[in-house]
Amino acid sequence: MSAIKILARILTARVGPHIELAVETQTGEVLKVLATEDQIDRLVDELEDILHSPGEPDDDGPPAAA
Repeated sequence: MSAIKILARILTARVGPHIELAVETQTGEVLKVLATEDQIDRLVDELEDILHSPGEPDDDGPPAAA
């Protein structure tokens, strides 16, 4: 597994039946992936769960890699 990078931005675009996610790091690296609408919907649900859950007191960095 590669080292954790800091997110700079995420761009999205519809590509046929898929949605393209372009994830850019602060160092300029870009990863592009295609996802289905169902995958994007599940990702949005997970992000909303994280955003609406109580944060830990010392939660100031990225999560540890699994």
